[in-house]
Amino acid sequence: MLPLGHPRKEGRERMIVLLGVLVVILGFATRRNPLLVVGVAGIATGLLGNLSPVEILRTFGESFASSRSVTIFAITLPVIGLLERNGLQQQARTLIGKLGKLTTGRFLTLYLLLRQLTAAVGLQTIAGPAQSVRPMIAPMAEAAAERKNGGLPLPEKLREKVRSHSAGADTVGLFFGEDCFLAIGSILLITGLVNSTYHTHLEPLHLALWAIPTAVCAFFIHGSRLLRLDRTLERELLAAQGRSAGNVTDAEAGGRDK
Repeated sequence: MLPLGHPRKEGRERMIVLLGVLVVILGFATRRNPLLVVGVAGIATGLLGNLSPVEILRTFGESFASSRSVTIFAITLPVIGLLERNGLQQQARTLIGKLGKLTTGRFLTLYLLLRQLTAAVGLQTIAGPAQSVRPMIAPMAEAAAERKNGGLPLPEKLREKVRSHSAGADTVGLFFGEDCFLAIGSILLITGLVNSTYHTHLEPLHLALWAIPTAVCAFFIHGSRLLRLDRTLERELLAAQGRSAGNVTDAEAGGRDK
């Protein structure tokens, strides 16, 4: 039996608190509601950390009050909905239709570059899945692919692929671009933790500068994947057209047999 305050016992107590991470992993692995998973994980972590229910509730309230910007979607979503109702997606498709040489891959590569540059100067919320991807970027990427398909609608599988690459370009651009900004939360967290733990003096500028080569590599790697997307879409469109022609031929042959 280890005495109270023993370093080994305190280390075990700290490790037990990490079981809340296991709750998150299991919740996401079983495809549960993310909000419910995070809430249960937070409560479990608080209980394992010997917090009372009142203290857990107080912590939730303080965290929400200190980061109220996470609820900004309540304002942006109605605005985006009104814009879509008044033809935002149609105008985006019309615009991309006038740019004949801009393919889906090239367009998403340009958006990736723009997303990285804006995130690198602190404009993380200027774009995103709700603000730009759904109402503008995805429809424009789909329109560029439909132009290659003779103006015909894309098969559902290819449409979902274009949409997923549109969201992926936004995520990659934001993730690797924001670390080049000095006042981003992740940079301040790392510097604060390193300086307090290892008793050194690490400036946010040092981390931001070292993040630039990573962002450049991420752009070239993911940009090459987006450029290869054009060939993939062209190949799959030809295969889909071949299957459609085969089905029509079979139907005509069946009609003659009857």
